[in-house]
Amino acid sequence: MAERNVRWGILATGGIAAAFAADLVDLRDAEITAVASRRRDSAEAFAERFGVERAYGDWESLAADPDIDVVYVATPHSAHRAAAGLCLEAGRNVLCEKPFTLNVREAEELVALAREHDRFLMEAMWMHCNPLVRRLKALVDDGAIGEVRTVQADFGLAGPFPPAHRLRDRTLGGGALLDLGVYPVSFAQLLLGEPDGIAARAVLSEEGVDLQTGALLSWDGGALASVHCSIVGGTGVTASVTGTRGRIDVPSGFFHPDRFVLHRDGRDPEEFAADPADGPRTSLRHEAEEVMRALRAGEKESPLVPLEGTLAVMRTLDAVRERIGVRYPGEAVTTAA
Repeated sequence: MAERNVRWGILATGGIAAAFAADLVDLRDAEITAVASRRRDSAEAFAERFGVERAYGDWESLAADPDIDVVYVATPHSAHRAAAGLCLEAGRNVLCEKPFTLNVREAEELVALAREHDRFLMEAMWMHCNPLVRRLKALVDDGAIGEVRTVQADFGLAGPFPPAHRLRDRTLGGGALLDLGVYPVSFAQLLLGEPDGIAARAVLSEEGVDLQTGALLSWDGGALASVHCSIVGGTGVTASVTGTRGRIDVPSGFFHPDRFVLHRDGRDPEEFAADPADGPRTSLRHEAEEVMRALRAGEKESPLVPLEGTLAVMRTLDAVRERIGVRYPGEAVTTAA
């Protein structure tokens, strides 16, 4: 693989799949070999748009294609377990969109399948692959602001979204938490690890999904994280990390920032800006490049988005849902206490 392009399969043809394909086209060492949808006409239209040779009208044909090195799963998250599992069982490596699955039980099943079949598996948490977010984490890990005491992060969309919209559809895993809240939770756990305590409140829709959720995460060492998500009010989508010797503020779009400001006690503020060479802040190329790097290195998971980190986030999301009373079809009980 080191001597040729990495060959991608795209499973699903929605907006995020199109955004990812557009960035893959611009990578000189990547090629899109095939695309699949449950509707053949949708797959063919996608293939024509991005110059893809093969278009399949079912997932099974894509999973069975021996010319594909890795499959990008971009279905609604209620289908992640089925789609990613199908590909892993067929011997394909997988990059699966966030949230990884509906719950930690499904996530554990995918991780077990990847290990059983000796395949690469990664959640498409592009925030963790973003160069500026990686710089922020490195500064925190190096003690630039001392010991982290608080993390604050929010992600809210103004809407309004009608009841039929996917964000309010229980059968698709709708609600603010899984679609948007996964970012503030992942940001907090990127810096602090899995929390020891979780409290949460939410406003639920008539359909039984969360319209907005607030959670307070706590760690035995004394750190706290306040996270908020909403599909009924547009928030600043900001983040702040406070330590014993300073603070880092991330302005709008904290999960794909163009800058952040480091405040250290006794020093002038320092601004860290994104490198223009890294491309637009909305680019998904960094996660694609990380997958290809890992595949060429023979790695089965990424150190930037480790599987245990993904499972830890899913455990937190399960625990929050337990506390706010959101359950999806087919879940006999929520999996976190």
